Amino acid sequence: MPTSPGDTRLRDQLVPASTVLLTVECQRGVVGPDGALPELAAEARSSGALRRVARLVAAAHEASVQVLHAVAERRPDGRGANHNARLFRAAARLPVQQLRGSSAVRIAEPIEVTGEDLVVTRLHGLSPLAGTDVDALLRNLGCRTLVVTGVSANVAIPNAVFDAVNLGYTAVVPADAIAGVPSEYTPAMVRHTLALVATITTTDDVLACWERRRPSPAGPGVKPS
Repeated sequence: MPTSPGDTRLRDQLVPASTVLLTVECQRGVVGPDGALPELAAEARSSGALRRVARLVAAAHEASVQVLHAVAERRPDGRGANHNARLFRAAARLPVQQLRGSSAVRIAEPIEVTGEDLVVTRLHGLSPLAGTDVDALLRNLGCRTLVVTGVSANVAIPNAVFDAVNLGYTAVVPADAIAGVPSEYTPAMVRHTLALVATITTTDDVLACWERRRPSPAGPGVKPS
């Protein structure tokens, strides 16, 4: 069952100082209109998932929640990339490649990236955590809760959630801010797999929790004149 902002457990998990919002492969070459995976990109956009990720990022910025963008890249020569699964071999043949330094690996609109955001790239594997700098960064930031958003519910999202849980973090998944293909697969993955290891919630409920904790523009305990 999804939680609500009135759920004390959810509010406790989403304390801004110990929470990091992770966006997974929300890059132009994946979810953009001219991305390598048109079906996934269309689903991320038509379902509203990408728009909700953008709302979460904007709210995180306002609530002083750290945002971390995980990007999948590839060298032009393919060095370091996996070749040990059909998924990797198929990706190497796609007309749009996630080449380092190209527009394909820039964060997709309408998500806004600020100077305070962290961007972590990977050249290999299926997970934004395993074999990357993410775990070390999270620990240095004092992170206890990782809010996981983005694509895809087929591969990278469950990898991120499992790795986060194995590393000792609490995983929170706004189920309407992730996408996969076909569309009916995502709720099945959430219900039968992710709900067993993560706190399942919604974008609106996360936003409501952060709204309650947003610092006053006039400062703590100061009433605006």
